[in-house]
Amino acid sequence: MNEFLEACHAAVGHDHVLTEESDKAGYLIDWRRRYAGKALAVVRPGSAEEVAAIVKLCDRFRVPVVPQGGNTGLVLGSVPDESGTAIVLSTRRLNRVRAVDAVNNTMTVEAGCILQELQQRAENADRLFPLSLAAEGSCTIGGNLASNAGGTAVLRYGNSRELCLGLEVVTANGEIWNGLRGLRKDNTGYDLRDLFIGAEGTLGIITAAVVKLFPRPRAQLTALAAMTSPDAALRLLTLAQSHCGASLTAFELMSDTCLRLIEKHYPQMRSPFGQVHAQYVLLEISDSESEEHAQALLEGLIGAALEDEIIEDAVVATSLAQSAALWNLREHIPLAQADEGKNIKHDVSLPISAIGEFILETDVLLQQHFTGCRMVTFGHLGDGNLHYNVSAPEGVRDDEFIASQDEVNRVVHDSVHRFNGSISAEHGLGALKRDEIRRYKQPVEMQLMKSIKSALDPLNLMNPGKVI
Repeated sequence: MNEFLEACHAAVGHDHVLTEESDKAGYLIDWRRRYAGKALAVVRPGSAEEVAAIVKLCDRFRVPVVPQGGNTGLVLGSVPDESGTAIVLSTRRLNRVRAVDAVNNTMTVEAGCILQELQQRAENADRLFPLSLAAEGSCTIGGNLASNAGGTAVLRYGNSRELCLGLEVVTANGEIWNGLRGLRKDNTGYDLRDLFIGAEGTLGIITAAVVKLFPRPRAQLTALAAMTSPDAALRLLTLAQSHCGASLTAFELMSDTCLRLIEKHYPQMRSPFGQVHAQYVLLEISDSESEEHAQALLEGLIGAALEDEIIEDAVVATSLAQSAALWNLREHIPLAQADEGKNIKHDVSLPISAIGEFILETDVLLQQHFTGCRMVTFGHLGDGNLHYNVSAPEGVRDDEFIASQDEVNRVVHDSVHRFNGSISAEHGLGALKRDEIRRYKQPVEMQLMKSIKSALDPLNLMNPGKVI
């Protein structure tokens, strides 16, 4: 492989081909720090042309390529296997915002741009880029698109796929497809863009994108409502959509277990309620008219929900600091759960109308098989995406409980399938769920996916071992 590595040096510069174990280490371990792969090298190109040059070398020398952005994924999609034969191709140096078009409401960005930086660049242009998720300070837009990330604003703005108008992609044979068209209508054949979004780097490497911008709302108001059950939360969702229409931007479900874990590990963060409630919903109103109009919408919604006995209590943020405090409760759930110990995560989607019944039935099934397990249930109720996580019973070592992961997954995933849901909503399949998905997809669907993979990556060099 010396000839290959020397050619990589010539293509991107000696400093951007990392071969020392200490230099590679941070690129080889997954975000949850449960798995570490091996790599021949970590290569850090600085342009689409350099990405293409590296991919051509990989094609010539038959070296697998694992594309990686911020490496914040949860399904082992951006780390290599243990063979040590692949390179990790990091996109972190592809970090330029190429253009902001406020009239067309678009921004052209390179794949290595940090999501939070794009949000700020949009704000500087008096626009909104609405993709928002917990890892936004470190994840990259290329990774967001490769995994079709969702986040908290899908209810109003859609997921990453719906926020993207065009792509620049390096194909498996090292060619550059420039599809950076900021068009909302382009009916000129197959939609190649949608092939690469959500493909997790298995068909090609996204190097740039044109993303949608939106007018900044004149007001954003946040409230936390307390209720007795997920079914009550669904009733509140219906009422909120009726009262607020498109102004309803976020609708996040949190179980009481979530808040108790936060208070345990982050005692400075407390529930704003004087008593315990079974479930909570964090909702946000974004209004294009005025703060007064938004306030009237939210107060009308809360009043109607209390009158109809859908909710038991509610608090409305009256300042940016109070709003941030409510959102911090939601964003600290994964951190508090990690502090509590290892847990078994599930990123599932369901028909919204079925979520209450799914939680009720699956909670019972898990208690029958794993008595005392704790359900840390939260997620984007408004778009049907549930993070249905399972923690060890009190007093049981988390390592001991994690040994039952396959059995827990079977109970949860079989239940998701019965309710016509999906075992991956926004995290992707990666290597973690690659084999599991075969239980639930039809053979014809798997064969179509394999045909696309074979057509675009006949040598199976693009992120092999992921997705299919």
